[in-house]
This record gives sequence, structure tokens and C-alpha cells, in this order.
Amino acid sequence: MKFIQLVFESFRFAWQALKGNLLRTLLSLLGVTVGIFSIIGVLTMVDSLEANIKNSLSSIGEKTIYVDKFPWMFGEGDYPWWKYFQRPRPKYSEYQFLKERIKSANAITIMDYSVANAKYENSSFDALCHGITADFNLITEVPIIEGRYFTEQEVNSGSSVAILGGEIYNTFFPDGNGIGKSIKIKGQKFTVIGTQEIKGKQLVDVGGNPDQKIYIPFLKHKRMFSSGNLYGMIQLQAFEDDENMVALEGEITGLMRTVRGLRPTQEDNFALNRPDAAANALSSVFSSLRVGGYIIGAFALLIGGFGIANIMFVSVKERTNIIGIQKSLGAKNYFILFQFLFESVFLCVLGGLIGLLLVYLISFIDLGSLDLILTSGNMIVGLFIASFIGILSGIIPASQAAAMNPVIAIRSK
Repeated sequence: MKFIQLVFESFRFAWQALKGNLLRTLLSLLGVTVGIFSIIGVLTMVDSLEANIKNSLSSIGEKTIYVDKFPWMFGEGDYPWWKYFQRPRPKYSEYQFLKERIKSANAITIMDYSVANAKYENSSFDALCHGITADFNLITEVPIIEGRYFTEQEVNSGSSVAILGGEIYNTFFPDGNGIGKSIKIKGQKFTVIGTQEIKGKQLVDVGGNPDQKIYIPFLKHKRMFSSGNLYGMIQLQAFEDDENMVALEGEITGLMRTVRGLRPTQEDNFALNRPDAAANALSSVFSSLRVGGYIIGAFALLIGGFGIANIMFVSVKERTNIIGIQKSLGAKNYFILFQFLFESVFLCVLGGLIGLLLVYLISFIDLGSLDLILTSGNMIVGLFIASFIGILSGIIPASQAAAMNPVIAIRSK
């Protein structure tokens, strides 16, 4: 009960100080507001960017490994492309070899991409034509909202069937009812068997925007775009209990070396690429951006902290007589200390809340494919920093107030 009374009295004094010197207080709060706005604004921007990019990376499959000729390298110096240029691309026969023998993969597919013009009656669309196999939808989500996915027989025989991205489907069939209709891709007829729900534009579309894709069987794709040369990129997904995909990566390496007849002394002539490596590389970049945000905001908070400290020194000076009266009536030192410290923290938290409000309002601005989201975690960080600045700014003035001699304080004017 006594603690609640102490808090109430401290809040009353803080509110009176705020109202009594409104302009001075608001100007001093400006530094804290700008500091919290800078820090939380940068954190919100970085978190939103990171979430958007990682969501795009997850769209190409979680816990997956890609077998290709070129390795993905992130921030590792010069890229020796000439070293990898002569490597053979993974073949359909190697995909079949892996599919028959691999035990550490939950699913396996082979794919390839080509840009092609698709037509239906008087409408046309430059689409990304994506050749895939039956297990593709086990690794990467293919959200069919109308129609169906490929059957194993259609994939193995290279049938002329297609699944359209949402944007393409709406362009060709604005009134719906496109399932079973025939479209032309590169002059060849395909039967539409399904369409995906519209995902919308992403900040970074890794692997292409699915709304602008047409999925067709891999073998049909190779006949159309590669003169029957059955090469592509193999993708495998690890089991959930395969920690860091160690088992899958080891088995792929062994099987690929076997199928390509590599001797023990020869180095691998293939690359195993992991999307999580890209995510880890990006995480280090975003960590640096967060540090930059803290540094930028720290300067504004430093100014704001000095402003709050100045207010508290002035407040102690103006209320010296009241402090003397309170102490003569039995007020303990901790009561006086808490009273001014609470006032300092209250002012800083108020400035922090204004800064958070500004960030929240900015999150409503349309930034295209980037959605800014002020998370509860960033809000807590902002309030914690504001409270910490309040304690630092008020501890010395509050200590001076608590240490005053009541007789000398009462005599002061």
C-alpha cells in the first residue's frame, strides 16, 4: 500500500512538472523521441526486410540442397567462375540415380527454367516456364486453388499439361473456367489442369514470381527448350531430424561422385548449394545494419538524456523548499530519490512512446512490396532503452535531492 502511495505521489509531481513547464519539457523530450524513433525505425525496417527476404528464400524449399555446377558464394572474395564453367550440369539420369538410391532425402526433384511467350486467344504473357517433376510440390508449396497437380504418369511421359500462376490465369481467363482449356506455349498446345492462388509481389522473388510462372513436366520442358538435352538442377529435401542436413549432404556427395566416376584424389565437379547459407549471410548484413541503427539513435538519445538531466536539475532547484518540508515531515531519503527518479523515467518513457507512435504511423505508408511491421519485441526494446536513459539522466539530480539537509532546504528560496 505504501509503495502504491509512493508511486501515485511521484506520478502527481511528475505530471505537475510536465504541465507547469510544458514547452521546456516538450523540447527536452524531443531528443528522446528522435532517438527512440531512429533506433526502432531502423530496427523495424531491417526486421521487415529480413522477414521479407527470408520468406522469399523459404519459397524455394526449407531444409533443401541444390545440386548444380556453380556454387553459391556469399561474401567470399572473388568468384572463380572459370573453375566451374567446364563442369557438367546435372543430368536427368543422375537425378534418377539419386532417386533410386538416396535414403536421407524426404523428396527429390529436377527442374529447369526458360522464359517463353504463352498465348490464349488474343491474350499473351511472357511467362517463366518451369519444368518440374512429380515430387516438386513436396519440397516447394504449390497452392492449387482450382484444378489439380500433375500425376506421376503425366510427368514421366512429358505430357502437354500446365499449371498456371495466378496472374497468368487471371489474364487469360478473367471470368474463370480456364481448367481444361488449351493455351499455347512457344507455339505448342498445353491443357490447363490447375492454377495457383495469387501470392503477390515480393521485395525479392527468389526463383521468380510464382504468379508469373507456368509449371510443366520436366521432360516436356527439355524437348521444347533444350532440344532434348536432359540437364537441369537437382533439388533434395532433408528429413526434419537431419540436424544441419549433415546426413543428406554426405550421402549426396558420395552418390554424385559414384555416378560421375570420380577417383578419390579428384575434387568434386559439382556444387551443393543451400538456401540457408544465403539466409546466414544476410543475417550478418542485417546485424550490421542494426548496429548502425543503434549508433545513429545513440547520438540523439545522448542529447535527449542531457536535456532530461537538465530538466531534473532545474526541477530539484525549483522544489528545494518543498523537499525540505517533505523531509522535515518525515519523508525518507528513498522517497525523495524515487520521486525524482520516477519523474525522469516518466518523461523519457513518454518521449519513447511518442517515438514509437511515429514509427507505428510510418508503418501505414505504402512502400510497395515491403510491409513495415512494428513488432512487440521492438516496442519493448524501445521502452527499455527509454527507461534506461531516464534512470541515467535522473540518478544524479535525484541523489542530490535525497541528500539535502532539510533545514537548509527549507531556508532556500
